[in-house]
Amino acid sequence: MNANILKKLVFSIMLLCSLTTWAQDKAVLSGKITLSDNTPAENIMIALKGTIHSAVTNAQGSYEIKNIKPGTYTVRISAIGIATVEESITLTSGESQSKDFMLSESPEQLKEVVIDAAKNKYKTDKPSTSLRLNTPVLEIPQNIQIVSNQTLQDQQIISMSDGLIRNVSGATRLEHWGDMYANITMRGSQIQAFRNGFNVVSSFWGPLTEDMSFVDHIEFVKGPAGFMLANGDPSGLYNVVTKKPTGQTKGEVSFTLGSFDLYRTSLDLDGKLSEDGKLLYRLNLSAQNKGSFRPYEHNDRYVIAPVVSYQIDDQTKVTAEYNYQHANMTEVGSYYVFGTGGYASAPRNTTMTQPGLPDTKIDDHSVYVMLEHKLDDNWKLTGQLSYFNYQQTGYSSWPTSVGPYAADTDGDGVTEDLLAPGEVIRNVGIWDAKSTMKLGQVFVNGKFQTGAVSHKILAGLDMGNKNYMADWGQSHNLDTFENPFNVLAPNYGYPANGMPVFDRTTSLEERALIAGGLMDSKYSAGYIQDEIGFFENKLRLTLAGRYTYVSQSSWGGAPISDKHITPRVGISYSVNESTSVYGLYDQAFTPQSGIIRNGDNVKPLTGNNTEFGIKKDWFNGDWSTSLSAYRILKKNELTGDPLNLPNENYSIVFGEKRAQGIEFDVRGKITDGLNVIANYAFTESIVNEVANGVTGIKKGDVVPGYSKHVANAWINYTIQSGVLKGLGASGGFTFLGDRATDTWSVGLQKLPDYFKLDGGLSYEKGKVKLTANMFNILNKYLYSGSYYAYLSAYYWQAEAPRNVRFSVTYKF
Repeated sequence: MNANILKKLVFSIMLLCSLTTWAQDKAVLSGKITLSDNTPAENIMIALKGTIHSAVTNAQGSYEIKNIKPGTYTVRISAIGIATVEESITLTSGESQSKDFMLSESPEQLKEVVIDAAKNKYKTDKPSTSLRLNTPVLEIPQNIQIVSNQTLQDQQIISMSDGLIRNVSGATRLEHWGDMYANITMRGSQIQAFRNGFNVVSSFWGPLTEDMSFVDHIEFVKGPAGFMLANGDPSGLYNVVTKKPTGQTKGEVSFTLGSFDLYRTSLDLDGKLSEDGKLLYRLNLSAQNKGSFRPYEHNDRYVIAPVVSYQIDDQTKVTAEYNYQHANMTEVGSYYVFGTGGYASAPRNTTMTQPGLPDTKIDDHSVYVMLEHKLDDNWKLTGQLSYFNYQQTGYSSWPTSVGPYAADTDGDGVTEDLLAPGEVIRNVGIWDAKSTMKLGQVFVNGKFQTGAVSHKILAGLDMGNKNYMADWGQSHNLDTFENPFNVLAPNYGYPANGMPVFDRTTSLEERALIAGGLMDSKYSAGYIQDEIGFFENKLRLTLAGRYTYVSQSSWGGAPISDKHITPRVGISYSVNESTSVYGLYDQAFTPQSGIIRNGDNVKPLTGNNTEFGIKKDWFNGDWSTSLSAYRILKKNELTGDPLNLPNENYSIVFGEKRAQGIEFDVRGKITDGLNVIANYAFTESIVNEVANGVTGIKKGDVVPGYSKHVANAWINYTIQSGVLKGLGASGGFTFLGDRATDTWSVGLQKLPDYFKLDGGLSYEKGKVKLTANMFNILNKYLYSGSYYAYLSAYYWQAEAPRNVRFSVTYKF
């Protein structure tokens, strides 16, 4: 940002301040609603009678109503099944009044009310505290989409890789790693994975997909948010928010059966460990056996996720959480199929795995400790620490050669190695890995007034130490050229070249050093943001900046350090109480891991994002729409070298990438019983500049790994009265058009357009809910894939044919 721009910005702020000095201050009403035993009352409506001002209490029972004109009002508190409370209150100019209420109902009386209030709740108005934005989604100058817990349940989503992205405009998966890694692409790039506000990416391949049993909801932040959430890609991030204690004593158990030997059960317990309600707990358990439409393939898991919180006093709260996931699955690569005859040239259920290979086993541990301290009514300090430990023992499969193939290996002029079409030499490599991350954050949220101008302050520090090590330096051909594997006529008997025997006698650290599988990253950063409100907070100007220092090493190389300052400027204007327009300019700074063929140092990725949008709530906030247009420029981005040979992992810096597009989202309750999620995104991502020395890529080339057109919809209707009350029906589709492959080598055949249709039925009565969904109703042969020039072959990963899931859920 140059001096002239800075001068104009300062002048604009001063002008806006002078224009608002005459404005009459409006009042704010906030407080807490509790039950008869002092536990928080969640999802309770509080409104000023006869006005449009209202709010709904959060999990802590807190509410806030802003922009109220001075005067005397009747406060009305209501919910299904409780006695309505009305009380008169007088608010003066500029006053921030705190008013608490206690309901006569007990938690048991209110339990059904809370359940009813949560039905079909696809729209969330506020981001989680882990995003640190103490502002409603409507007023944030950025496109943020939140996938609610009710959405996860209705669509029977059981992991991050299980159809979740249909609920967010423009989101696709960059290579389907089965149920191991999510690898989500948005706005032309792979976005960063966060959990509870922590960046949990330690390598390209992580993290392990979260099981939905301990997930409350997922927040998708479009565009960069690295200024407050540690290092991140300018294309965006997703933040998995885990379940926390609510203060209500309740429980839920669910059983799911599905096609291809899916058996799953989960348990969610929520309650108090002390009579005064200060010590709370949440415990989530899950176990599943999951087969596949491909033979010899499975993915079994179990999860243990306890959380404890303690309210030390009215100002201070401590929360401790532990998540453990154990996965036992077929080796990575079992779902890849290769052939020279084009995509999907083998039956849908084809697998190239070898029966009898040991399973890949993963143990994923994470620990969080969070301290929240309320300094006063306007300021809050939050500190949190986390530790992640990921351990993997397993295998990865990939072909050495794909027929037709002929080679003179000894140079005597005679072809010794010969493969016919459909024949493949399968290769299995070791993939033992370990990752540790130690992350820390401390930040403060506050608000104050300077005359008629309001300020919301966010300031904090981030620190992180990430280590990843892997041994992928050992491999073994299962087949021989005399006796290859035939994709078109597979024989799963004992392989001609025997089973692999890998050396694990030495430590993983030593093996990773030899294989070049060491990656480390250390960073520290400070940031500050001021959201400045003018004209009674109708106009909001966001100014922020972040200083980041990063030291990183990759592929066993020497550490490289760098530092950077990234600014952020956003503006949001409320046209009325249900409509806002916004603009955003942001920059990003992200460390990268890779090794360049000529030995050049790897630099961090830098980028900037310009975005404009409009958001609107409809019918008193029941449903919302958002429309945004963006343009992202990224420099120094690494990508796989198109000239890589088998077992080479070189990267190149291809200069500058430009991504731009339009996104539209609709979500919420259209009318009683009818809930909708729908979205569309147009994305274009191309090479804008090519760095010196780069071959195989030219200016204007399409960047791999996204779809130009993405459209999704999900509609749910539940009958609200009569004999069939509680009976619901759902339906949805996903469309991907003009798909780019996952590699720079496009081959002679493009990926076809993708269309998937799903639907289901549900019935809920009292404490029991039955849910059944059918996926891929049209039974289409759906797949993703790419062309590999060095193999002269196509690969694809097929999705399941028509399949069903049936769940029984009991709430107690």
